[in-house]
Amino acid sequence: MTLMNSAPLITYYGDDLTGSTDAMEALASQGVNTVLFTTIPDEAKLQRFRHCRAIGLAGTSRSESPGWMNYHLTPSLIWLRDQGAALCHYKTCSTFDSAPHVGSIGRALEIGHSIFSHDGIPIVVGAPQLRRYTCFGQLFAAAQGEIYRIDRHPIMSRHPVTPMHEADLRRHLSTQTALDIGLIDLVTLADTQIDARVDSIRSDYAALLYDVMDVSSQAAVGRQLWRTRPTNGGFVIGSSGVEYALLAEWQRLGLVETPPTFSDPGPVERIAVVSGSCSETTARQIRYAEGNGFTALRADATRLANDTLARTELDAVRSQALSALAKGRSVVIYTALGPDSSLTSLQDNSAAHAIGRRLGGLLRDLVRAEQLIRVLVAGGDTSSHAIQELGIHALTTLMPLPQTPGSPLCTAHSSDPDFDGLQVAFKGGQVGDDAFIVRIRDANMG
Repeated sequence: MTLMNSAPLITYYGDDLTGSTDAMEALASQGVNTVLFTTIPDEAKLQRFRHCRAIGLAGTSRSESPGWMNYHLTPSLIWLRDQGAALCHYKTCSTFDSAPHVGSIGRALEIGHSIFSHDGIPIVVGAPQLRRYTCFGQLFAAAQGEIYRIDRHPIMSRHPVTPMHEADLRRHLSTQTALDIGLIDLVTLADTQIDARVDSIRSDYAALLYDVMDVSSQAAVGRQLWRTRPTNGGFVIGSSGVEYALLAEWQRLGLVETPPTFSDPGPVERIAVVSGSCSETTARQIRYAEGNGFTALRADATRLANDTLARTELDAVRSQALSALAKGRSVVIYTALGPDSSLTSLQDNSAAHAIGRRLGGLLRDLVRAEQLIRVLVAGGDTSSHAIQELGIHALTTLMPLPQTPGSPLCTAHSSDPDFDGLQVAFKGGQVGDDAFIVRIRDANMG
């Protein structure tokens, strides 16, 4: 039986592209037809996906200033609100990294609070499926098989742009907004009078952070998100833990269909990869790929960020990449192999954006020249800006990747035949095991 409604169950704005595909995968893999638009679509593009019960909009706010968010995020959230969904989700990274001057989740909360005009806005960050946990307001995350408090996480505590120095998420947000944020902790979630407790607390705060430690607490949170939603549509902030929590409740209520079966897309002879990630996780993946048939090429990030030098650098790297592809080899083009102190001066918005766009333009040229059918972009901020160069207006899920939830293989939708139907994956810097890049080429999804 097909369960349809004239309005979607949920809309969402992703603060970067990889976060947006993360939410899309969580929904689509559990039977909620989902489309992710790269910009606000015109009516014709929207109508093509009217069967979808979840509508996403991929943004770049994770790497933008509060002033940018005032100007760009506001109309995006208004458009999403106007789609008439029960809930609108501002999708953050599951590591919640942000700062007062860049990627301010606090500013997003203020904008959403103004547009949706309700208190008790839920904040849900924990997602056991991604090995992210919140306990009494503190965030914990996995790295290389170990669980760390986020301010002691070996990667996120040293993030080059938004290092996480505070694990208490309410204290973390207090540097970004003056709005009061309450806490629904694990003890409250286990209370037999939980509904009354939540109702009494939520009226006192602009927002409420919910703990999530396991699937049981996640299901309890999902029930509260759905139970307390305003009749005219509500606002929620957090990771794809929001979707996972809601899915548990929707399944309990019979609001979603049976999860679909995805067809194996099969291996391809060669793929092209561009990476602007400075993560050690991505560095290991690049080294592994190089040892398994890929040609690895370094692009000088300093030159890519320079308007005068970028063309010469791109021409040189493009020539080498095309030569390798013509010989049947896959290529990975990268700007860093792990944290690189020499790139510290490039961490301002304009330089990072320029590098992402130029890597995207390079990938566009490789797809056109060699008629590639599968590509990969590594790095959350890189992905957000690279996709703008590919002429893609929407993405849908082609194949979830069970080993690395949050980075599915997607189908691109474009008015350009070179990119319509392109298979593309976008991965955050910290996502995936060492074999991730090779797995994308080989379609080894297990």
